[in-house]
Amino acid sequence: MSTTPISAAATATAPLPHPGLDRFDLAILDILQTDNTTPQRLIAKAVNLSAPAVQRRIKRLQDSGVIRANVAVIDPVKVGMPLTIVLEIHLENERPDRTAPLRARIAAEDAVQQCYSVTGEADYLLVVNVASMADYEALTRRLFDGDDNVRRFRTSVSLGCLKAGLKVPLGMGMGDGGTA
Repeated sequence: MSTTPISAAATATAPLPHPGLDRFDLAILDILQTDNTTPQRLIAKAVNLSAPAVQRRIKRLQDSGVIRANVAVIDPVKVGMPLTIVLEIHLENERPDRTAPLRARIAAEDAVQQCYSVTGEADYLLVVNVASMADYEALTRRLFDGDDNVRRFRTSVSLGCLKAGLKVPLGMGMGDGGTA
């Protein structure tokens, strides 16, 4: 974590592309994205605010939904879920009434880590973690069997992970590759 304090001049520069967030909020978010267990007194020192001011800002960011969760990021391999699979789902019809049942099944499925509605040939991209190919086959049956709106799906099994992250780039440009 960078602990270079933010100067008052840095907070008064170019307009922010983040509505309702100032440079202090962005600096706090950047620190929390790296380690959300960082004590508020250390965050306060890093951003030149008091600890109570940091606490108020964090609460506001949580209440407004900017901070969606405080979670531990688990290594799937170390908990017995070594297979990461990307699914490309192609639908017959994209009407909301036709896709709602599939979307509900996807949302309820713990193995689905991410789901994106996308442009292009596919309609959805899913990232799933499973323990085995047998578990994957069972997952596809739960998601797709009996759904005549699923034209086809394509499976890509990950051979390894080059990068996986949850950190949202905030574009702060504070001297170390764009992060504070």
